Amino acid sequence: MCIRDRPGTGEFRPPRLVIPTPSGRPFTQADAVRYAAEPWLVFACGRYEGIDSRVAEEARTRMPVDEVSLGDFVLAGGEVAVLVMVEAIGRLLPGVLGNADSVADDSFAPGAMESLLEGPVYTKPPVWRERPVPDILLSGHHGAIARWRRDEALRRTARTRPELLARLDPGALDRHDRAVLREAGFPVDGEDMAD
Repeated sequence: MCIRDRPGTGEFRPPRLVIPTPSGRPFTQADAVRYAAEPWLVFACGRYEGIDSRVAEEARTRMPVDEVSLGDFVLAGGEVAVLVMVEAIGRLLPGVLGNADSVADDSFAPGAMESLLEGPVYTKPPVWRERPVPDILLSGHHGAIARWRRDEALRRTARTRPELLARLDPGALDRHDRAVLREAGFPVDGEDMAD
């Protein structure tokens, strides 16, 4: 691998080398945000058994190197993993999405609901195959809509990824949040739901 300079600059500034591997640390939304702020990334895709460890060792003498994993499974090559990472990173770059503010409500987006999954999503038309969009979303009442979205995010997270709720700061939960979680069968503030 020979990387001389940052394209178009004529100056040498080493890129960050990202190597997808099942033995790497998990790739997260926080990584996507961090990588989106990097001036230059290079991805190295291995095949079958991956990339010789000496390559990563040698590269670390010249540039930052991250070995990251998409999950607890093995692919035949790193190309698909890189496509996933590029998609996650690219959508965070200015001008890629039509509405840059839309990433704030994504599952795993940094912020107040960082550990919650996004609730259900609805588009147009308001009724599809006799299935209407919930009335609250058509009400125009922004406070009530925000509350409904948070409630649904809490319910979905409790149902499908309860381990994420353990990451929530208990101080960030209001009385209504606690009631929604209890209703969803999730212990709140050290409560034992079996009691």
